Order: sequence, then C-alpha cells, then structure tokens
Amino acid sequence: MINLVESKKSFNGFQKVFKHESSSNKSLMHFAVYEPDISINCPVLYFLSGLTCTEQNFIQKSGFQQFASNYKIAVVVPDTSPRGKDIPDSDDFKLGQGAGFYINATNDVWSINYNMYDYIVKELTEIIDKNFNFSKTQIGIFGHSMGGGGAIQCALKNPKYFKSLSAFSPICSLYKSNFAKLALKNYFNNDSNLINSFDPMYLLKEQKNLFDNILIDVGLKDEFINDLFIDEFVNECDKIGQKTNFRKHLDFGHDYYFIQSFIEDHFDFHSNILNFGKSYKGLGG
Repeated sequence: MINLVESKKSFNGFQKVFKHESSSNKSLMHFAVYEPDISINCPVLYFLSGLTCTEQNFIQKSGFQQFASNYKIAVVVPDTSPRGKDIPDSDDFKLGQGAGFYINATNDVWSINYNMYDYIVKELTEIIDKNFNFSKTQIGIFGHSMGGGGAIQCALKNPKYFKSLSAFSPICSLYKSNFAKLALKNYFNNDSNLINSFDPMYLLKEQKNLFDNILIDVGLKDEFINDLFIDEFVNECDKIGQKTNFRKHLDFGHDYYFIQSFIEDHFDFHSNILNFGKSYKGLGG
C-alpha cells in the first residue's frame, strides 16, 4: 500500500510524493511521481539521484516538470537509500543513508536494509505498474552522478525493460572511483564477483543487447570529473559498438545548474527513443 504525502499542480500535471513500507529495504521509503494530466499509457522515466540526495532534490531543483508536461512523460524519482533512526548509517556522506549506490548489500548489517537495486528494478517498478495507468513497455531511465552510474547498471542488466538510457555526470567505475571505496568495502567486503554484478564498466564489457544510443553529459568544470571515468566508459562503448552521444560542456560543474541547462535535451532524447514526442535534436556540447 502506498500513501500520498503531497500533490502539487505543476504545468499540465501534478508533482506527487508517496511513502510506503518497503519489503526490499525493510524500511519506510519515499518516492516522487510526476503525473501528466493525460497519463494513460504515457511513457515513464525513472530518475536516480546522486549522493546525499533524497527524492526532493530533483523534483525541486531540476525544473524537469515543464518538459515532462510538454512531452507527456511520467517521471518516477525514488530516494537514494533507506532512512530512519534504526537504519545503519555513517558520518561519511559516501556510505550509509543517502549513499545506497543502487546495489544489494551482502555484508553485515548493511544487507538488511541496503537493497536499492531490488527496490528500483523489482519493487518500485511493480508499485508503479499496479497503481498507475502508465505504459508497461515504454520505459526509460536516467540519473546523475551516483544515480547516473546506477541508471547505467540498471539499464545494462535489464535492457528488455528499460528501452532508453541517459546520464548526467555518471560514476562509471565503482572499482576506480573514490566515491565508491567505502561502499565496496562495507556493502560487499570488496568481493570482486559482487562488485562486477553492479559495476557499469564491467557490465558493459559483458553486454550483448545494445541500446539505440546512450546520451551522456558532463561539465568540463565538474570538480569530480576525474572520479567519474566517463571517457573510459565511452571508449568501452566504442569497442563493442554501443553508440553514444557524449557531450562535454564548457564552464559547467557537477551541480543542478548543469542539470537545469540540459534537462530538456534528455526528455527529447528519451521521447524519441520511446516513440513519443519530438525527434532528438542531437545538440553539440
């Protein structure tokens, strides 16, 4: 059962937030849904947020609602982790609450609540399917930073479900990124087989079902650009014949000002692949 927390009119639709008890994470979870006024059989986009974020960051800061309204696309935005006083946490922002990394933890106390992969691709998708009249087949995913990497790994593992994929400044290597070191140690005890099952770079090398295209944007003044390993990921894409539109933008950083500036392009991109709305412009960066 899901319970409505809030519903706000935004353009030709409503921005809603729900809460429910999660079976995957054994905790109360929140997620947001933008529902266009005309939503029967409309395509759906899942957006995965970055470290420290809740579902509120994207819905308040990105300005996406205008474009979701224009393209008549529903948007689902989960929290980035379980939360609560009884949920394991850390003083370091790269571990614990706000740092779920969209994986299923196997180590110690983390394994009870930190099952964000199952939450996203199994539990939340089923909730959306049962409670809304959105399309069951025209579904895409995108994200930012930790969520950009999460979107990539979820899509690569479920290419028959997620038909379109894009990312803002994604963390493309769990092995190499300093952002993931604490998570890999605590969630997986550095078990390479477990890490492989969630690492975007490794999953790409094993990929047999290619996407029509993958849109990736990054700012050249991104203060974390050396910890993202996007160039290496795109090079691996080239090796296996996976088409990408990798755009590097002068003067932009890692923040929501960057996302605001290019969010319309991502809706255009997904809309084209999902066979709705305008054609993708393919803007240069």
